[in-house]
Amino acid sequence: MENPKQFTVPTTSLGENTIGIDDEALLELSADLPDPASLVKKAHRASNFEHNLTNRDAFRLFPKAVGFSFILSLAIIMEGYDISLLNSFYAYPTFQKRFGVKIPNGYQITSNWQTGLQNGANVGQIMGLIIAGFIADRCGYKKTMLGTMVALIGAIFLLFFAQNISMLLLVKSSATLTTTYAAEVSPIVLRPYLTTYVNLCWVTGQFIANGILRALLARTDQWGWRIPYAIQWVWPVPIVIGVLFAPESPWWLVRHGKIDEAKHSLDRLATPGDSEYDTNDALALIILTNAHEKINREGVSYWDCFKGVDLRRTEIVCCVWMSQVFCGISFGGNIVYFLQQISFSNDQAFDFGLGVNAIGWVGTVLSWFMMQKVGRRKIFVTGLGIMFTILMLVGFLGIPSHISPGLSYTSAALFMVFVFTYDLTVGPVTYCLISEIPSTRLRIKSAVLARSCFSVANIVASFLNPPILNPTAWNLKGKGGFVWAPLCLVCFVWSVFRLPEPKGRTPPEIDILFGKKISAKKFSKFAVTPFRSNNLEVSSESAVLP
Repeated sequence: MENPKQFTVPTTSLGENTIGIDDEALLELSADLPDPASLVKKAHRASNFEHNLTNRDAFRLFPKAVGFSFILSLAIIMEGYDISLLNSFYAYPTFQKRFGVKIPNGYQITSNWQTGLQNGANVGQIMGLIIAGFIADRCGYKKTMLGTMVALIGAIFLLFFAQNISMLLLVKSSATLTTTYAAEVSPIVLRPYLTTYVNLCWVTGQFIANGILRALLARTDQWGWRIPYAIQWVWPVPIVIGVLFAPESPWWLVRHGKIDEAKHSLDRLATPGDSEYDTNDALALIILTNAHEKINREGVSYWDCFKGVDLRRTEIVCCVWMSQVFCGISFGGNIVYFLQQISFSNDQAFDFGLGVNAIGWVGTVLSWFMMQKVGRRKIFVTGLGIMFTILMLVGFLGIPSHISPGLSYTSAALFMVFVFTYDLTVGPVTYCLISEIPSTRLRIKSAVLARSCFSVANIVASFLNPPILNPTAWNLKGKGGFVWAPLCLVCFVWSVFRLPEPKGRTPPEIDILFGKKISAKKFSKFAVTPFRSNNLEVSSESAVLP
């Protein structure tokens, strides 16, 4: 019969406003882990190392993690390009003529078809996301990404050879695993850069799409709309090459019991040199975090996202991603089509669109530095407040029946500020939050549910936005700001009371804060010591645990 393990568990207080894993939880962890005392000490060192890591050292130690994350995120450039392409096509003369209806002053894609195309994309995204969540959890990030790229290459053929507008409904798709991959291969100090880089890729895709359409604006033949679709074949090539060489997520490997492969993945992601970084310590942190989450939840199904403390975490990521839509970006960001409806020429509207994309790109880069200093919560809440104000102002400017050139340019300027604010705050911060808030075992499923909620919100937006701007429907023009402002206000109020601050927290620290049911406003006020080396240590003089 084996001798029982002996442990000493101190009963000393962690101090006021300091919390950690309960002693009982630590003891329960020890039942299934070999040499738990050693694991705790290693995890403690890894946690301290992450908290003390500077930006400069992080980029020096993890250049391969940064590189692989950047390459996989190219999928979002493809998605941003695709979404922007369709929105801009509504204002694109050759596309309007090919797929639209004749109106007194030209051609127009009807409001019903605009809604149908966008909702077809959103329904397809939801179905694809749910399936991708199952596949990614079972097969890993690499195989799922490779399968997605192959499917997209085939879908582009259908877009390129579309003969009527209904064919476009069949081929909309989405890439969605890059954010969670970035969070799982990077230290916490790099997390804001690598996760919000997704938003930068999105803006870059929009910028490229608008630039190509602007360059082809003078074409009057079918190639004016076919060439932009054909350019999408460029993106899958570097993505597939990058995925083939990228290491699998060490967190996913640990969740599937592939400890040796996880250690190898950590070795590939880092270039430690003479630093204090130790992949064994990092692996111990992942193992303990995974073990602690296993004892606090029954499984890793979609249903588990709605059980216990994970219900709150699921609520947060879903509402955060829906806020990306309900803040009014589909109204404020669709500036090319909007400007056409208030008498801007095609050239002027597309030039403004390029300028807005450039401003959004700058805003996303600036958000990297703001998040390191200010955090996520303050930026998110402030951004929603500013956007609500702009929507109201645009609404008031749209009240006069005759819109003068001065009012038109004022509205255009406000939309530029709106997009800059979005890409400085809500846009990029969302990607950081949806990678930080969920538990590591439910991260993929939570992100899938959140992105599905984003698609549902887009379906709502697709019923609202086209008739707001379309001259064959409601034709509200600037007064559409009054439609979106109340929704933005709801998002603002929710974020004030429900959105916590995860800045600088490791996954086990965030687990503890949610487990202790700390309120959103107090989230940043607590110190957390999840794996202290003196919380669980082997001792020859300790009492035998039952």
